[in-house]
Amino acid sequence: MYALYVTHPEVVIDPNVATPRWGLSSVGRARAERFANHVLVRGLTRLVSSTETKALELAAVLAAGCGAPVDSGDKFDENDRRSTGFVPSARFEALADAMFAHPDESAEGWETARDAQHRVVGAFNEVLAGHDATKPIGFTGHGAVGTLLKCHLGGLKIARSEDQRRIGHPGGGNVFVVRLSDRKLMTDWIPMEALPEGIEGL
Repeated sequence: MYALYVTHPEVVIDPNVATPRWGLSSVGRARAERFANHVLVRGLTRLVSSTETKALELAAVLAAGCGAPVDSGDKFDENDRRSTGFVPSARFEALADAMFAHPDESAEGWETARDAQHRVVGAFNEVLAGHDATKPIGFTGHGAVGTLLKCHLGGLKIARSEDQRRIGHPGGGNVFVVRLSDRKLMTDWIPMEALPEGIEGL
C-alpha cells in the first residue's frame, strides 16, 4: 500500500494576510478538484494535513473525492518564516536558497532546514506508527518541508535541487509516493496531473 504526500497548488497571494492563512486560488482549486478524481486519491482511507489554510483546503477537496476523514497537525506546517513575514519573490528565493544550502543555519531568523526536517519526519513517522499499513493514506502540505521529508525518505542530501519547483510543477500541486510497508520513496516530485495510475513496486 502507499502514502501520497501532496503539496498545495496555486494560492491567493496577499501581503496583508499572514502566509499560513493564504487560501487556494481558483486555478489551484481547479487543479485539486481534478486530482481528487485520480484513482490513487480515491483509494485513500485517511488524510493528514498541516494546519495552514491552503493545505486544509486541499485536504477538503481530496476528501470530497475519496470520503476519507481529515486530521491535521502543526508539525506538518511549512518552515517557520515569521521572522521576515511576507517578502518579495526575489528575496524569498534568496532566503530559500540559503536555507537549503546551509541546513544548520538560520536564514534571517527562519527555522533551519535541519530543524524543519526533524519536525516533519517525526510527525510523519508518528502518524504512520498508528496507521494500518494496508490502507492508503494521504498527506497535504508544503513544498519546503515536503522536500525535506522526501530527502530523508530517499536518503538524499538536503539541497534546493530536490525542491518541488525544480522538479515538478513550479506552481506547486506536486506529489510523491511512499510504499507503506518499508516507507520507501517510490517517486520523485510529480505534478498532480502527471501522476501515473499505477506505481511500479507498490
